[in-house]
Amino acid sequence: MRMVHAGVVPTERALGYSLAGLAVVVAVTVPTVLLFGLGRVFTGAVLGAVLAVAALVALFKRDAVVLTEQAIHRRTPWSVTDIEWDRVVAGRFGLDERSRWSLALDLTAGAEPHSELVLLSIPPVSGPVSGAYDLRKREQINEVRDILRHKKIPVTVLPDIAAALEQHWQIAPPTR
Repeated sequence: MRMVHAGVVPTERALGYSLAGLAVVVAVTVPTVLLFGLGRVFTGAVLGAVLAVAALVALFKRDAVVLTEQAIHRRTPWSVTDIEWDRVVAGRFGLDERSRWSLALDLTAGAEPHSELVLLSIPPVSGPVSGAYDLRKREQINEVRDILRHKKIPVTVLPDIAAALEQHWQIAPPTR
């Protein structure tokens, strides 16, 4: 079985990453202007923006949940936490606080108190796959569904979500 990449970057961390990207732009632009003069503001800003984009891509790529045969690895840019599969009680596909569809795992107490691990958060599906984003989310749902079935993790799915996934994306609900 292969690795499945999932995970949702929390808003607070995404804001921190954005501020780090802005800091990179400033950290490159200011020295460029100081060294080469006011005529190089645009050059410094473009170079800073390119480096900021590279930094943001690295930060967001590193921030993920990776499901493997052995364990679930919750990664941030500065740490990795391993969660054993036997800590997973169940999964649920429902609505989150922002009215998005969220696929989350319920975990038993371990190092941290009883918690949930959000694997996917997508806008409600209301039509067929219409672009790369929809296609990737459809693939992720199938990959997560397959590994949860393989691990025999029960998944509860709201009926409206199950019906929309089956009707619009032609995938069976992510249950075992």
